[in-house]
Amino acid sequence: MQKNNPSTKSAYKLLAVIMFFIVGGSYLYKASGKSFPFEDITKNPITNYQENEGGLINQPHSLSIEYMRSLSYPGSDITIEQTLSPGSNYKRYIASYKSDGLKIYGLLTVPNGNPPAGRGWPVIIFNHGYIPPADYRTTERYVAYTDAFSRNGYILFRPDYRGHGNSEGDATGGYGSNAYTIDVLNAVSSIKKYPGVDADNIGMWGHSMGGHITLRSMVVTNDIKAGVIWAGVIGSYGDLLNNWRRVRPTPSIPSYARRWRQLLIDEFGAPETNPAFWNSISANSYLTDISGPLQLHHGTADTSVPVEFSQKLNEQMETADKKVELYIYEGDDHNITSNFSTAIARSVEFFNTHLK
Repeated sequence: MQKNNPSTKSAYKLLAVIMFFIVGGSYLYKASGKSFPFEDITKNPITNYQENEGGLINQPHSLSIEYMRSLSYPGSDITIEQTLSPGSNYKRYIASYKSDGLKIYGLLTVPNGNPPAGRGWPVIIFNHGYIPPADYRTTERYVAYTDAFSRNGYILFRPDYRGHGNSEGDATGGYGSNAYTIDVLNAVSSIKKYPGVDADNIGMWGHSMGGHITLRSMVVTNDIKAGVIWAGVIGSYGDLLNNWRRVRPTPSIPSYARRWRQLLIDEFGAPETNPAFWNSISANSYLTDISGPLQLHHGTADTSVPVEFSQKLNEQMETADKKVELYIYEGDDHNITSNFSTAIARSVEFFNTHLK
């Protein structure tokens, strides 16, 4: 009889041990409060049910605007990590703060002299576009951009996002995860604690992916009084799915983050069949709640992000009866290189109007 064979008994014992570790290990991992890599982008926004002792509860999808609004963004005190060479009329630092328990670094600039009496310096949170995380450096790229705001009487804070430069955590991408937006919202809370800041006058500037983060931030919190977006990835998620693909590969982003489109489609269906889900994760669906006016800039020869994204958002803002300005630069590229001086002057003037 095979049942009494010693080798068969050993095999059963080995199988039992393996199953014990698989089931037990899974339970302990979940009990630790950690989430599996795909969990962030595969929760149903409307029917994400979780068991507790009282039964089933309904929670929004982690990409949804409602979920983002349900979170808290306490930030932390800002720590000066390194003093850099100064700008023309401002001090430069590498600083750090806390986001989701992670230490996030960033570039901080502070005007020389005393802040405006009775109010403090207005602030610009600067959200950079996609740069391969492994190549990212806090003090590189966007130097002329940040200088334009810093020398015009603004405290500027440019978060590095998690997984970029020396920031802790993993670089998860800007579209299949809200992690970068969470880092930026914690940066807003952190800069409000910094001495000499006018916490009631905080603006936000974003380029490309940073524009996506800016728009999401402005419908999640009321702390941002005005936003400027250059060549922003600011289409709805339906537009990002159907009308936009990144030209360059993103090897330094985890593969699951690069496959967010297919993961979401597999779980929730296409926008045409499940518009409620796709609307729930799109900031464009919440423009009636946007925290302030927008200024949009885009070049018609942009090969990275279609100019139609800015044109459509402009129309959506007008439909929502919200203040918006749109500047289109004929034949210009993703960085608005040929019209940089004009575009940056318009950006400074816009912030001066709404923050000073």
